[in-house]
Amino acid sequence: MGASTKNSRVAVGLFALSFILIFVAFVSPYWLVTDGELEKPKFLNLGLWEVCLNDFQDIHRFYDTRFTGCMWVFEEEYYIIHDYLLPGFYIATQFFFTLCFTLLLIALLMTLAFLGCSRDDDRYVMLLLSNGSIQIFSALCGLISVIIFGARGDGRDWMPDWIHNNMGWSFALAVVGVVLLIPSGALFMVEARRERYKRLNEIGTREASAYSADDGSRKFRGGGGRTGVHTDI
Repeated sequence: MGASTKNSRVAVGLFALSFILIFVAFVSPYWLVTDGELEKPKFLNLGLWEVCLNDFQDIHRFYDTRFTGCMWVFEEEYYIIHDYLLPGFYIATQFFFTLCFTLLLIALLMTLAFLGCSRDDDRYVMLLLSNGSIQIFSALCGLISVIIFGARGDGRDWMPDWIHNNMGWSFALAVVGVVLLIPSGALFMVEARRERYKRLNEIGTREASAYSADDGSRKFRGGGGRTGVHTDI
């Protein structure tokens, strides 16, 4: 089966852990949280797709509507505060982390195919290379996402009471998951390179053996012919 070496088993283990962490970060609403020091904070917590507010009102005071509870960030009721709730950096964070997660799903399918693939299969090396490349690209997208959010998420120009807002555990899981994805992808590519060299060596050894056997056969036949001529004389 695929994971027959220590290197490949470590790669699969790192990928599995990374996938779990990134999946939880993707769906959980705790990328940014209030520190709990305020008695009645207007902002409670936020993820990529959900925000929890408490008696929050449009900062421009154009509308008297107040928002309390947790809702999808693209909820129609939030349209009056979309310009405030969905700044450019937040949209960029969503985009790159969604791309990271989408590539991760493709890598999951390829990892499952790798686990069920024989090392003698002609597509084995290509599967390793493709999987490793996709994971590295996914990690790159994830890094861009967490760097953007880490730089701007708790800034004073976004959620209210910014000084009491901190990065949450969902963001921490995203960072760790993305970082683990880098060695995972690298190990898959290393395994592909090792397998390629191994196959090249096996081909070279077989060719050398076949050449030696053929050369020995020719020498044997040539030696027998000369002995027969000498006997007749």
